[in-house]
Amino acid sequence: MTEQEIATPYNEMLKPQSSDQMQTASEQRPGQSYWSLVKHQYKKNLLAVIAFYIVLAMAFVAVFADFIANDKPLVASYNGSIYIPVVKDYLVDLGIGRWSQDLVLADWHDLKLNWAVWTPIRYESRDQDLENTNVSPFTGNHLLGTDGIGRDVLAGLVHGARISLSIGFVAAGIAIIIGVLLGAASGYFGGWVDITISRIIEIFLNFPTFFLIITIVAFMQSNIFMVMAVIGITGWTGIARLTRGEVLRVRSMEYTTAANAMGFSNWRIIIRHVLPNSLAPVLVSASFFVAGAILTESALSFLGFGVPATIVTWGSVLNEARGATYAWWLAVFPGFAIFLTVLSYNLIGEGLRDALDPRLRD
Repeated sequence: MTEQEIATPYNEMLKPQSSDQMQTASEQRPGQSYWSLVKHQYKKNLLAVIAFYIVLAMAFVAVFADFIANDKPLVASYNGSIYIPVVKDYLVDLGIGRWSQDLVLADWHDLKLNWAVWTPIRYESRDQDLENTNVSPFTGNHLLGTDGIGRDVLAGLVHGARISLSIGFVAAGIAIIIGVLLGAASGYFGGWVDITISRIIEIFLNFPTFFLIITIVAFMQSNIFMVMAVIGITGWTGIARLTRGEVLRVRSMEYTTAANAMGFSNWRIIIRHVLPNSLAPVLVSASFFVAGAILTESALSFLGFGVPATIVTWGSVLNEARGATYAWWLAVFPGFAIFLTVLSYNLIGEGLRDALDPRLRD
C-alpha cells in the first residue's frame, strides 16, 4: 500500500450503507473529487451562495479601499505632468520615491488640475470637514452624512471594512493555528499530553473571554495588532476541542494504523494523514470565528478599548453615535454593515456544515 492510498479517508473507501449516503454517492460522478462534491452541495444552498458573494464584495472593498474612497484622484494632470496619487502614496509608504515639496501637504481638491479622474468617494476616512459636521445622509456632498468632526461616514465604512475584516481573518488564523496544533497533539498522543492540554483548555474556558480581552488591552498599548493577537490567543479553545474530537475519531481508522505499521513518524502521520481528514468541521468553526472576531472588535471599539482613535473602524463609528444620539445615521449604517457581515459568515458556516455532512444534504 502506498502512502497516497493511506492518505485517502477510510470512509471514502467504504461503500455507502445509509440511504443518505447512497443518494450522495449516486450524485457523485465518476472521477469527481470529494471537494468537488462539497462545492456542488454548497451551491444548492442559495442563502449560503449569496452570503459568499457578499463576503467577496466586502473583501474587494477592503482591498481596494484607497481606490474607492480617497481625497486624491486616481489619475490627474498637473502643471503638464501626469500623476497617479493613490499609487504614489503606496510607493512613498514603502520608501520608494517621494512627493515633490509643493505636493506634500497639498489639498488636491484646491489644486488647479488640467484634468483628473477621481475616486467614487472623494474623501478619506480621516478627513475632517469642520464646516459640515453631523450632516444628514443624502444631503450635500456626503452621501451617508458626517460625524461630529466632519468625517465622511461612507468613507469610514469603506476603510473600516479593511480593518474589521483584517482583524477577523488574522485573529481567526491565530486561533486556528493554536487550536489545531494543540487539539491534534491532544487527540493523537493521549495520555499525559491529552490531560495537560485539556486542563489548559478548561482554565481558559473559566475566564470570561470578552472581559479578559478588555483587561489585556487596557493594560497594554492599544493597537490593531494587539487586538488581533488578543482575540486569537483567547479564542482557540473551541477549535482545539473540536480538532481533538475529530483526531480521536480518525486515529482509530485503518489507514492511520497502516501508516503506523509502515514506520512513519507521529508528526508525519498527523500532518499527512490525520489532519487532512479531520479539518472539514474546523472550516465550519473558522467561519463562525471570523464573524465572532469582527463582532468582538466592534464591541471593543464601541467601548473605547479597540484600535487607536485615529483608525476608523465600524465599531469606532458606532462609538461616535453615543455622543450624538440625534445622528441616527452614525448607528444605523455601521450597525447594518456589522450585521450583514456577521450574518454572511454565519450563513457560510451553515452552508459548509450542510455540504460537509452527508446526513444534512438534500
